[in-house]
Amino acid sequence: MEDFMKNMQKYEQLAITELDAYLFGQGTHYEIYNKMGAHVGVKDGKEGVYFAVWAPAAREVYVIGEFNNWNAYGYDMKKISDGGIYDLFIPGAKAGDMYKYLIISQSGEALYKADPYANQAQLRPETASIVADLSGYEWKDSEWVEKKKTENHLKAPLSIYECHLGSWKKKDDGTEDGFYTYRELAPELAKYVSDMGYTHIELMGIAEYPYDGSWGYQVTGYYAPTARYGTPKDFMYFVDYMHEKGIGVILDWVPAHFPKDAHGLANFDGSCVYEYADPRKGEHPDWGTKVFDYSKNEVSNFLIANGMFWVDKFHIDGLRVDAVASMLYLDYGRTEGNWVPNKYGDNGNLEAISFLKHFNSMLKKRFPQAITIAEESTAWPMVSGDPDNGECLGFTFKWNMGWMHDFLEYMKLDPYFRKFNHSKMTFSLMYAYSENFILVLSHDEVVHLKCSMLGKMPGDREDKFKNLKLAYAYMCGHPGKKLLFMGQEFGQWNEWSEKRALDWYLLEDESHTELKDFTKKCLKLNKNYPCLYATDYSSEGFRWINANDKDNSVLSFMRISPDGKKNLLFVLNFTPVERDSFRIGVPFKTKYKLVLGDNEADQKKTLTAVKGDCDGYPQSLLIDLHKYGIAVYEFNGDVSKVHATKI
Repeated sequence: MEDFMKNMQKYEQLAITELDAYLFGQGTHYEIYNKMGAHVGVKDGKEGVYFAVWAPAAREVYVIGEFNNWNAYGYDMKKISDGGIYDLFIPGAKAGDMYKYLIISQSGEALYKADPYANQAQLRPETASIVADLSGYEWKDSEWVEKKKTENHLKAPLSIYECHLGSWKKKDDGTEDGFYTYRELAPELAKYVSDMGYTHIELMGIAEYPYDGSWGYQVTGYYAPTARYGTPKDFMYFVDYMHEKGIGVILDWVPAHFPKDAHGLANFDGSCVYEYADPRKGEHPDWGTKVFDYSKNEVSNFLIANGMFWVDKFHIDGLRVDAVASMLYLDYGRTEGNWVPNKYGDNGNLEAISFLKHFNSMLKKRFPQAITIAEESTAWPMVSGDPDNGECLGFTFKWNMGWMHDFLEYMKLDPYFRKFNHSKMTFSLMYAYSENFILVLSHDEVVHLKCSMLGKMPGDREDKFKNLKLAYAYMCGHPGKKLLFMGQEFGQWNEWSEKRALDWYLLEDESHTELKDFTKKCLKLNKNYPCLYATDYSSEGFRWINANDKDNSVLSFMRISPDGKKNLLFVLNFTPVERDSFRIGVPFKTKYKLVLGDNEADQKKTLTAVKGDCDGYPQSLLIDLHKYGIAVYEFNGDVSKVHATKI
């Protein structure tokens, strides 16, 4: 009886009011997901489901499903607002029932549509929505959430394991997909990620999508965790478990575009509801997808509330926003004459810019524990920063695509040619503090004939492993948070494919195990040394020893701790030439302790600086550098008080 009364009160809360409709029309109903969609409740003493949908150009709207044998007759929805919201309460409908909206367009066309706000969907290739009750899960992560609310995200360690759940591992059980469920994946993935030293995982393709080959970047169910791996509450368990083990969860989020699938958002009520009507703005020619019409408050509200929904209902720690550049530029991927300038005659999408500012500002206010990350591939200014600064888009972080491109181009080179391309490894420090950057080696870099990370490296098999360790050591020391795609930590040879599991058998080989262990050491440094995270976005946290030694292809620099303790000195040799007693200048005549090396058993554990001017300092170290040598030393001292006479 108590549950019955609660459900009865719940219906009164579910029913859309004039205020709800008004706020939705203004684009400021940040919890519209509690109203739109399908929600279990009680009306007039009868248990059932309340349905609500926005279809402003529809002539008629019906709810069809298991509860009425997919029969529209007598299940017509009532239009309750001038803005085009329809609702209907269906007694006897319940959680777990499949349903769709039958929308009759102004021309009389019958459209069978999945619910844009549905919290659960059928597994592809089926396309119906499923009534889901998200209440009742008992979260255990309150301490985690409260801690994150007060955390300074910019000064905290952040190393991300980018992961595709469907291909991280697969079952050998004879099923077509071989998917593990969210609940099955959680313990093993959490243990692996935690043991490696990552602080977060970033999940590809969680919002429901019809085509596996899109990897989740062409979404049809923005409010539904994909059924590939289980139910919404299974996904809650997954996130909760990760938090219990100290791992944050970031989702890839796609507010840039959506596919044309008949059951999805495209042509939703027979008109361009969610997309721009003009195809020069409303379609991406490169991807064959539709572009959201950010000028409509209701569309903006749909997306802004969606981002908040994942944080609110599923306790997500952050959103990595996909394809931001395609949102910002009206001419993105379009040829001359096939795009529409803004009112100033420029190529900036003013509506998308406003949307992103609005979203970042409100998310930070409502959920300060959550971060946002922009995948933005151009030099658009002020992508990251304070969202209340009117000129800033307001993301917490931005992917550093420029660094990634230069870094990979350099690492792929035959070592002989590296001295002619030395600036590719140093140029990024010219702009390292213009944004809050994350250094990324993502899935995009190991597909479509780009080779895996190990496959990109030059030389024979031994050289490839040495080069990749060297690459990861440089990435570890470079300012900025870190992201690495799954499988690259142990040297996957094959390019990634969503169709198969990672090649875990490679860890039976000593070279792959050593690479994994080395990556783990880099990640542990990133967590244990404040100089590698607390000063990522301050120039005071980095100083070159020698950025100009192109003839030897050696880079030497310091990462500097705020309190002068546990600074790190990096010396990296990007050639196969051994350099005995290689001299570099250092700021203090003190001891330097080896904390990371390419062959630590054959490297001196402690070095003491000796007199002798070098690199602008009055003392120096003599280091034996192996081929592709890595030498990272810990030392103490207030570097801010010591200035080299030259850099």
